[in-house]
Amino acid sequence: MAQLSDDCFAFGGPMMSVDEAVGLITARVNAIADLEAVALVDADGRVLAHDIAAPLPLPPFTNSAVDGYAVRSADLPRDAEQAFPLDGRIQAGGLAQAAIKPGHTARIFTGAPMPPDAETVFMQEDVRIDDAGRIVLPPGLKPGANVRPAGEDIPQGRVALRAGLRLRPQHVALAAAFGLTLLDVVRRIRVAVFSTGDELASPGEPRARSQLYDSNRFMLMAMLRRLGCEVSDLGILRDERISLADGLKQVAGRHDLILTTGGVSTGEEDHVKAAVESIGSLVLWRMAIKPGRPVAMGIIQGTPLIGLPGNPVASFVTFVHVVRPTVLALAGGLPERFLPIPVPAAFSYKKKIGRREYVRASLRRGADGMLEAVKFPREGAGLLSSLVETDGLVELGEDITRVEPGSSVGFLSYADLI
Repeated sequence: MAQLSDDCFAFGGPMMSVDEAVGLITARVNAIADLEAVALVDADGRVLAHDIAAPLPLPPFTNSAVDGYAVRSADLPRDAEQAFPLDGRIQAGGLAQAAIKPGHTARIFTGAPMPPDAETVFMQEDVRIDDAGRIVLPPGLKPGANVRPAGEDIPQGRVALRAGLRLRPQHVALAAAFGLTLLDVVRRIRVAVFSTGDELASPGEPRARSQLYDSNRFMLMAMLRRLGCEVSDLGILRDERISLADGLKQVAGRHDLILTTGGVSTGEEDHVKAAVESIGSLVLWRMAIKPGRPVAMGIIQGTPLIGLPGNPVASFVTFVHVVRPTVLALAGGLPERFLPIPVPAAFSYKKKIGRREYVRASLRRGADGMLEAVKFPREGAGLLSSLVETDGLVELGEDITRVEPGSSVGFLSYADLI
């Protein structure tokens, strides 16, 4: 388990920026040392433990990039088309042991190995067959055309996959192309998740008239599983300091991270702060972010705790920008930067300077046919529909105070964030 000292996150300054908060976390979290070997089919989403150098060149042999006809470069037609007798047929997966005779051509298919001394392939649609059955090749093709040399993609010995990479399907494909069957990865990060609040009921349980069904917990668990985490569902802890402290203490030693939602603001019934301080230490952050200003970070028996806001949109946004990099740091993963796509805004908006804000928006085609960002018509960090009915978030940096229609803004797609 990750073991941190109780004061390693101590911070007594003013409201922190998003970058400051993330930097504070990732610089102090100790990466998990436990590794395991997984089959390729199970490697997606896991963090690679070691560099992988190419054990063979890709492609491993020189082959044809097209269906066509192979010739020796010395026989290429120069100024006029030229007829060549056919000398053999080479299929993908077959062998090309014999060299092509001078002045001859061989039928070859995509992926088939090039015959000895042949360096060029004519695409089949560029040739014709004359009345004598000879292959007529046009002039002007450069030597080496339509051929994939051995090692053209990746030479043998080059580091192709870096340690800390969170594997995606394309990375798994590359490992498979090397003939690997198992990959060493960091074991799954174990995260305990619970919600707080007497106003919550779990789906499937009786709900009082004054209660809401708990949605945050299920959203957060789904997002954690997409990051490859092993998730423990602790359900709902009620607004009572002692029971909260007991629940936290029981899970701290068995998990790498504790994630809560709700109860981290400054209200009289927000008990997470007091509960954590009674069994560990907590610095209550007021992050300069909207939605999601109240975010808590603490340590319980060496296990980090992150407390997210109770409003669903604020919980979503702060998960993306605080929890996600923390999970990657625990797994020893390489940082994953979000690169907003510049698009013109189709809305007006005012914001405070010094605070980063995320506006829920959809993309549509403008009158000029170009994409533009359209703001969700209603405000409120409690509107789940605003996450369902939009395509992503418009990121407004700390220095921005106003957006007008036509202003260039940065758009982050939900597909990239989760």
